Amino acid sequence: MSKENKKFMEDPRYKQCNKEAMYGIILGIINMVWWYAFGYGLGSKPVEEYTYILGFPAWFFYSCVLSVVIFVGATFFMVNKLFEEDMPLERMTEEEALEYERKHKGGRK
Repeated sequence: MSKENKKFMEDPRYKQCNKEAMYGIILGIINMVWWYAFGYGLGSKPVEEYTYILGFPAWFFYSCVLSVVIFVGATFFMVNKLFEEDMPLERMTEEEALEYERKHKGGRK
């Protein structure tokens, strides 16, 4: 087969990998915004006006303690519901790539 007849076929797993990477980046950005908003939003008051939750200042509790619980839970949800379960990691033939693409067309099956 000559080079002119060969057609480049992008690995269909790249699309899913890019989507999963974007979910991770978005979750990280939301986590930073949460942390910044509570850490600097509630923490910018005078110390005399602080409220306390479980012995921690409210700004620290919301930005550091509660955010860990929420974002660990969000990560578990994301991995279990949005990520591909059984993506093969070895090299694919063109036929396998076409079958994978056909099987995973329209979302997670």
